[in-house]
Amino acid sequence: MTAQVTDTVAYVHEWHDWHQRHEAALADPHGFLAVTNLHWLTPEPQRLPDAPGEWSTGDEGVVVALGEGEELVVDGTPVRGRHVFGVLPERGGVNATWGEAVIEVAKRGGHDIVRPRHPDHPPRVAYAGTPAFPPASRWLVAGRYVPFDEPRPTTVGAAVDGLRHVYDAPGRIEFELDGRALSLTVFAGHAPGSLIALFTDATSGVSTYAANRVLQLGTPDADGGVLVDFNRATNLPCAYTDFATCPLPPAENRLPVAIEAGEKIPYERG
Repeated sequence: MTAQVTDTVAYVHEWHDWHQRHEAALADPHGFLAVTNLHWLTPEPQRLPDAPGEWSTGDEGVVVALGEGEELVVDGTPVRGRHVFGVLPERGGVNATWGEAVIEVAKRGGHDIVRPRHPDHPPRVAYAGTPAFPPASRWLVAGRYVPFDEPRPTTVGAAVDGLRHVYDAPGRIEFELDGRALSLTVFAGHAPGSLIALFTDATSGVSTYAANRVLQLGTPDADGGVLVDFNRATNLPCAYTDFATCPLPPAENRLPVAIEAGEKIPYERG
């Protein structure tokens, strides 16, 4: 069922304001457009072309050995010589500063990585925005959250071949679109109680990015009601860079309809 929009003009203005904020975050000097490489760490120390020091991983976790004259700033403290970042949690990480650059140290899919972010990286400097479908009220849908008896560990693929992510799915969102009953398995969002859905649809690989899009959902009300606004479907970082490890949607989230709403294929991938 389509949700009612009492003031279409106000909604369109609100959508444009939201999308501008989203674009500004994407173009942040240390956002994903600034990532210059994705380095997979091994027990053998390796020197990276876009970060100082020699990097390795082992029983201590991630370690960097900085050479003479090299320095990183970690949690506001300059470090030199050998520095142990320690064992990082899955999907966790630490950002260290190196001059104008940020050196992301993280764990993804069970692997320790280093992902430098340089503000002068050409894709960030040249970023001209992401095309999107005009917002339309037909893509605001009244949904219902149906929790599972227990969260279901759900393994999904990743934008990087061979990598897997495991998320706990607390439930699914059920909704109707053009009279057709559909549902999406959801994962926990960033804000407490919020949800996200990764999905593809009949536009994927045609007018929208082939691998995935993400839909941010608010906290369901006491009756499970939640607004599903496909106008706010956005690309994940892997739509812009090959150095992202974004998760792919679970198989059941491949919608058999064309969702002509939200963000389209980035110009950079066109």
